[in-house]
Amino acid sequence: MAQLLGPLELTQDGWVIGDPTRTGGLCVLLTPEGLEHRRHGAAEPQLTVPWARFMELHVQAAFRKWQTTPGLPTRPGADMGRDGCSLYGLVRHPYEPWRVRYTHHRRGYKGSHVMVLKFLFAQLGEAKALDRLGDREWVGAAVAQLSNHTSWNGSRARQLVETTIRSLGT
Repeated sequence: MAQLLGPLELTQDGWVIGDPTRTGGLCVLLTPEGLEHRRHGAAEPQLTVPWARFMELHVQAAFRKWQTTPGLPTRPGADMGRDGCSLYGLVRHPYEPWRVRYTHHRRGYKGSHVMVLKFLFAQLGEAKALDRLGDREWVGAAVAQLSNHTSWNGSRARQLVETTIRSLGT
């Protein structure tokens, strides 16, 4: 089974976005209940958000760590600068924008992996099925199917994610 897709990787705790091993680093743990924003070495999560609060959820993932340098000029459509590695979306009760940052891994992220990961989050949000991200086996099966994708063709990546979600059930 594939164990990573861009910044998403399988650890002993479950599927994590970001590098959970960096001293002082931040990551987001996908749990059955929701997201846990964690700092390396801290016993408790900094923030926990249940899946039911999310109306939409998106991933930003700079391909290389240097692209997340604070103050780096950003370009429209490019995941760079301070928020280059973050999850963001809209939550309810109360309705408000939401964002957390995570620490980039030492390794770079493949562009094709980042693309399908973004489509996965977006399409699960559209299907009102973001809680699937908390199902360790479901995410593992999705990553296994999506991690072989190597094309930069956006429509092909979107179609692959649609097919994968449909085959695994939402």
